[in-house]
Amino acid sequence: MKRDIEKELLLWVKQKERYPLIVRGARQVGKSYLVEKFAKTHFQNIIILDFEFQPQLKGCFTTLSPDEIINKIQLILGVQINPSNTLLFFDEIQACPQAIMSLRYFKEKMPQLAIIGAGSLLEFALQAADFKMPVGRVQFLYLGPFSFSEFLVASGSQQLRQYLLSLKIGDKIESVIHKKLLELLRLYLVLGGMPAVLREYFNSNDLLICQHLQNSLLQTYRSDFGKYAKTSQHKYLLKVFDAAPRLIGQRVKYSNIDPEFKSRDLKNALELLILAGILKPIYSSHASGLPLGAQLNEQKYKLNFLDIGLMQNVCGLQSQISIEKDFMQINAGSIVEQFVGQELILYSDKHQPGALFFWARDKRGSSAEVDYVINVGPDILPLEVKAGKTGRLKSLKIFLKEKKAKFGIRVSQEKFSYYEQVFSVPLYMIEQIPRLVGEILS
Repeated sequence: MKRDIEKELLLWVKQKERYPLIVRGARQVGKSYLVEKFAKTHFQNIIILDFEFQPQLKGCFTTLSPDEIINKIQLILGVQINPSNTLLFFDEIQACPQAIMSLRYFKEKMPQLAIIGAGSLLEFALQAADFKMPVGRVQFLYLGPFSFSEFLVASGSQQLRQYLLSLKIGDKIESVIHKKLLELLRLYLVLGGMPAVLREYFNSNDLLICQHLQNSLLQTYRSDFGKYAKTSQHKYLLKVFDAAPRLIGQRVKYSNIDPEFKSRDLKNALELLILAGILKPIYSSHASGLPLGAQLNEQKYKLNFLDIGLMQNVCGLQSQISIEKDFMQINAGSIVEQFVGQELILYSDKHQPGALFFWARDKRGSSAEVDYVINVGPDILPLEVKAGKTGRLKSLKIFLKEKKAKFGIRVSQEKFSYYEQVFSVPLYMIEQIPRLVGEILS
């Protein structure tokens, strides 16, 4: 199954001044598969060092000298490494911090050798007191679950994605196409974007088996908590992990997770899950200038889960999504808030971890809250997720007036339009928002 990030890998291969590359992301999003598939196409040879499966390979990095490291790898694995045509792949690189530190010296002393590392808990290695990150000598790419656009391609609907890419402001979306895209979106909300789940569905077309596979993935994450923290913290990690999908769309209050636990313990567990890439915070921003993150309030935030399919599975919403006519109303709209946030992250710059923001004005009698705030170039725009054909969009209009924004974005099941400072975008067109916003601004 093709991933959009392969374009970034191709650009990396062609660079004259190529840096070692680390692909980052949560577990089970397809990092290893992506690298191995790419290597088979673009390199004559690939040497894989999996530091979890083959922990003895860590012994190759008692030195930081590239020549010595390469000689040890060749002797242990019985392979020949030719820097001109070989990709050296360090899988689960977080398990060998010395391998990460060695990347600096590979860049300086053996730049012709292509090296990619992949890790899902890299942030924990970075926190070690004796760890020294090779700053300025490594590039990063961030991989998440399949986006809805990638799902269209994987499901054989490449033409629909191309159709959406070709649409311009003022074009009419035919009703039959609109209906088809909403049907595919409903399916995506059930399946999510985890590669193993999608592969199973395309092979068997059995949603029940896919649900069982989602259960297994969730259990894998729960079993993995020993790698995140001490044994004493397990119960807090489990509590936050199971509660987070049910808190989508709400501001985080530790008492809503479990009133019996101390806020400090729950906060620590939540921060660990954010480091692991399972949760993404949506911080409140004043949104008065760029970057949005410079004006955030760390005490006021909501959450986005790793994957919409896993999120709805934890909440037990699969049957509702499959049956309910209006899926935007399910679970007080949390399903679509999760979907929109996830999509915004998945289409963001692959060289950055991605960030989400919302805007709120907490005043007695005149409070307002906008689901997301984004920027397209220098312009800061409010984005509201709305269910029906009509809606007052009160908070969005308050934002427009208070922040003097050029217009606002409304995401719903309706076809796209532009009227009275409101740009309406159908849910299946999140990828196209920057392009269409640019068209409006120009």
